[in-house]
Amino acid sequence: MAKKRFDGWFILSIVMFVAFMFILVYPMFGLLKQSVIMPDGSFSLEEFQKFFSHSYYTQTILNSFKITITTTFLSLLLGVPFAYFYSFYKIKGSKLLFVVSILCCMSAPFLGAYSWIMLLGRSGVITKFLKATFGIVLPSIYGFRGVVLSQVLNYFPLVFIYMNGAFRNTDSTLMEAAENMGCTGIKRLFKIVLNLSMPTLLASTLMVFMQSFSDFGTPSTLGEDYKTFLVLLYNEYLGETGQDYNYAAALAIIAVVLAGIVFFLQKWATSKYKFSINALHPVQKKDPKGILAVIIYVYCYLLCAIAILPQAYVVFLSFRNCKGSVWGKGLSFNNYANAMKKKLVLASRNSILMGVFALVIIIVIAVLIAYLVVRRSNALNHLIDSCSMLPYIMPGAVIGIALIIAFGKKPFALTGTMIIMILSFVIRRMPYTIRSATATLMHIPESIEEAAISLGASKLATFVKVTVPMMSSGILSGAILSWVAIVTELSSSVILYSNRTTTLTMQAYVYIGRGEYGTAAAFAAILNVITTISLLIYMRISKSEDNVKL
Repeated sequence: MAKKRFDGWFILSIVMFVAFMFILVYPMFGLLKQSVIMPDGSFSLEEFQKFFSHSYYTQTILNSFKITITTTFLSLLLGVPFAYFYSFYKIKGSKLLFVVSILCCMSAPFLGAYSWIMLLGRSGVITKFLKATFGIVLPSIYGFRGVVLSQVLNYFPLVFIYMNGAFRNTDSTLMEAAENMGCTGIKRLFKIVLNLSMPTLLASTLMVFMQSFSDFGTPSTLGEDYKTFLVLLYNEYLGETGQDYNYAAALAIIAVVLAGIVFFLQKWATSKYKFSINALHPVQKKDPKGILAVIIYVYCYLLCAIAILPQAYVVFLSFRNCKGSVWGKGLSFNNYANAMKKKLVLASRNSILMGVFALVIIIVIAVLIAYLVVRRSNALNHLIDSCSMLPYIMPGAVIGIALIIAFGKKPFALTGTMIIMILSFVIRRMPYTIRSATATLMHIPESIEEAAISLGASKLATFVKVTVPMMSSGILSGAILSWVAIVTELSSSVILYSNRTTTLTMQAYVYIGRGEYGTAAAFAAILNVITTISLLIYMRISKSEDNVKL
């Protein structure tokens, strides 16, 4: 019994547990400690009292939830019909629609906010055109309206990706049975299809909610006087008028608690829908006809066109002559020339180098945790799995502050290094790949591994040569999401970066803040190119235009 208990996998479990205690629990404990231990060493809850006793501070939470709930609702409202049309009807150019929609959600959210300012801001192209030509004065893009607009167009594709997978797993016999009983059209969608897809619908709701709540870049770019909780947190930690680290730590703890409550509410709601569907007879796509065809094509193509407009406009602006914040006439490579003088090469190298290192670590962790949870199921391994999901509910700014508190002084002193940046990327983005790898392994019969062992292969050889290759599709699906999230990361990087570790995302954000819009557009365009190439490589390897799994 002792030999079995202390085999290699058990030792690996211990190592993984210790690692997660060090990189997750230890930083969070330091964050909690700083929120209640004052500079003089005394214990106090005054920082929490300060927050809840001032309406200005509590209003930021209300603002955040108002934006987040509205964004989530509208993303579902746009994403579910889009997924339904895409999954159940043959649409010409469907591959293009898929690529465009994925590109929309793979871009850094604040870049969309920046583009909308250029389009619909006070001096925006569309704003000036409508006013000069038709006398139409558009409502302000700044504040609540603009943040929601930018986030919805960035996040509705997440709903589409989730629901497309769920709709594809719907058995056609259930659809036919409902039709035979007189349940068709919209009625069938709500009573049958959405009910069968409810676990996935709730998962997509949580994903959009967490993404919106954790978004720092969009509210800081478009919010102006409409302050959100994450913007308040950033200002308190790195504000120009002074820093209050104890108060910022208290705000970070509040953010984790709020996100945790939402996460467990979603888990509770999902537990009410414990069933699985095996699509023995997948739904066959139909040709839309008549008015329905017009509705489908107009809806899908118009929605994608509006959503991709900010990215396309950023690329255009990157070639337009610009001096500071003043746009000139004509096109040139001047913006790229200026960007070359302002760390374009360094930022590109850092983005790719740190992204690759982080992704390799994430893949290794994901494969090992998936195997421990599925094949070596025990209390310790499930605890490790739970720890690995903690970053899913943590805003990036919280992780950034926690890492600085934990590793900002001796004996570690990692502040300003690539190591702390890579560590933040790994912590922030590993849940995507872990969940995808675990879900894939759960569908692989253990008998295949047993057959390999019975034929003389060692357990290690079976794991490396049989198990891991069979998990490749799930690993790849999660890895592409982790990769794009890494190269477009802002909320933790804005806390952790230095001049030596700056990234393309950070450089774009910095130059937007400085009003050097042409230079910012050049950085943003390069970032868009990297995400586009990443998606095309993924699709080439996976040989499927709609096989991204979340």
